[in-house]
Amino acid sequence: MTKEEARKSLEEIRGAIDEMDRSLVALLNARARVVEEIGRVKREAQMPVYEPDRENQVFANVAGANSGPLPHDAIRRIFERIIDEMRNIQAVRMEGGEHNA
Repeated sequence: MTKEEARKSLEEIRGAIDEMDRSLVALLNARARVVEEIGRVKREAQMPVYEPDRENQVFANVAGANSGPLPHDAIRRIFERIIDEMRNIQAVRMEGGEHNA
């Protein structure tokens, strides 16, 4: 493969990555909207934001869905970060505020 062929191939592959990234952003925002609703319910019921048992359920769920090539510990780290950001959104919702981009 020549460098020019490699560049063209990389451009196409990177285009696919860009599309996947846009899909991930859409899914994360959809998840955030659900989390906002959970925050509303928790606020009305005076429940805490942090629920370690639920987080463990999420980790088990995503580990069970993982068929690789990402290792389970990488999936867990990614979801730890996602959950942390979602917890922040939920806390804002529970305080009665709005969370806008």
